[in-house]
Amino acid sequence: MITIEKLKEFGADTDEGLGRCYGNEALYLRLVNMIPAEANFDALRDAADKNDLDKAFEAAHALKGVLGNLSLTPMFEKCSQITELLRARTEMDYAPLIDELLSQKAELEAICAD
Repeated sequence: MITIEKLKEFGADTDEGLGRCYGNEALYLRLVNMIPAEANFDALRDAADKNDLDKAFEAAHALKGVLGNLSLTPMFEKCSQITELLRARTEMDYAPLIDELLSQKAELEAICAD
């Protein structure tokens, strides 16, 4: 079961995230629990694989907002890096960065499933 303590160990700034949810811990945990199912992870991977930088940017930017609002700091930082590279239309292999983000997502998913 997901807990504030497990999210802190993950690196989330739970105080900030809870603040955005007006201190409602149940709401915050429910929202965090929805992250692993977020469709933009797949959209980001698919668009990057197709070298569609515009669609990849849209997916990364959306993820950045959600991850930032929930203060999932490790994922937010990685997603911010990807977003800014895509914003600059940097031609590169995004797979290693996206793999890191998806690895963090898997870690969060495990925390949610415990």
